[in-house]
Amino acid sequence: MPLKEVAITVHLIHSSEHHNFKPIVYHRGNLDQTEKEFIVFLEQGAPLRTTLPPPFRNYKYNKLNIIHQAHKSKRNELVLSLENDNRLLLKEESTLKAAGVIHETNIAFFCEVDCTVKSDF
Repeated sequence: MPLKEVAITVHLIHSSEHHNFKPIVYHRGNLDQTEKEFIVFLEQGAPLRTTLPPPFRNYKYNKLNIIHQAHKSKRNELVLSLENDNRLLLKEESTLKAAGVIHETNIAFFCEVDCTVKSDF
């Protein structure tokens, strides 16, 4: 029987250039929801987390990217890389399961405009 509720670690990335991020673990992530529904869930939950500093609670995030999936090889980037990796950007209309999210997947949540890729990462 496949897991419907999984643990997902979301890295709230405030600045990829300065490596500013905060991980949040969601223990009951639903793989049947779409990326758009998951973004709304994250946007509503982040301002309520008192453990997050205000810059992370009030930041405008809009994109999700898979950083790492459990039991697979890790990439060398410290925070986020979008170079030649559009396959890991989640699509708004697809479900998390269809996008390849599994139990213990790490996902980056960031603002696409602000997180520009630097060649030194």
